Amino acid sequence: MKKIQTIIRKEWSEVFKNRMVLFTVAFLPLLLTAIPLGIIYATSSSAEFAGASSEIPGEINAFCPSDFSGGDCFQVFIVSQFMIMFMIIPLAIPASISSYSIVGEKVNRSLEPLLATPITTTELLIGKSLAAIIPALAATWIGFTIFILGTWIIIANPEIIGYFLDGRWLIAIFVIGPLMALSAVSFSIIISSRVNDPRVAEQVSMIIILPVLAAFFGQMAGIITLNITFMLASVIVLALVDAVLVFFSIRLFQRETIITRWK
Repeated sequence: MKKIQTIIRKEWSEVFKNRMVLFTVAFLPLLLTAIPLGIIYATSSSAEFAGASSEIPGEINAFCPSDFSGGDCFQVFIVSQFMIMFMIIPLAIPASISSYSIVGEKVNRSLEPLLATPITTTELLIGKSLAAIIPALAATWIGFTIFILGTWIIIANPEIIGYFLDGRWLIAIFVIGPLMALSAVSFSIIISSRVNDPRVAEQVSMIIILPVLAAFFGQMAGIITLNITFMLASVIVLALVDAVLVFFSIRLFQRETIITRWK
């Protein structure tokens, strides 16, 4: 355990010197949290959505109980559309950190001495993975906390806040988020083990975000509905994907090949 903790501290001391990583960790969660809060504030102060819920289209009205006003219903619906934005955070941050961690050490010639130490490959990859996952989950949960506090301040009807703490949101933030972070780390390790340039590794690793963006636009187009069934199915699929990615990340991370290739 001490070896893993040492790897984590080493990773953080080196990775966070990179300005792009700092920007991703610090500003991306704030931006993706500010967007739904801005929408809530705009709809709360607009008289356009103050009518009865019966004036709202059926696909929106289905999100709310019958006693909700049109404005309340619209807020619940539109913010639910941006739930996926909170899923980008646990993907982008680990991809940014882990893609740089291996390739950056290759470029700095610090990976070879590390691989020559008694630390096992499993310990090394666990340390590097946790060094990327922990900041991502912390940023996601802090952003979600800010979002809930912001809605509590902005929204007049406290019942709406309960709809942002239902099963869908809790599964998305506290189950799907960690699974996505593990997917991003495993995929980035696979890429970083095979490329020579940190910029290439980061750009290729960001491909992991594309399925989430596809789900976002599919939801906006009405093709996908983020109900509890979809969330539970996503958990199962992500768990299977993680198992495959972790397996290949360990298999493809070959210490001897990396050392001889970079001499």
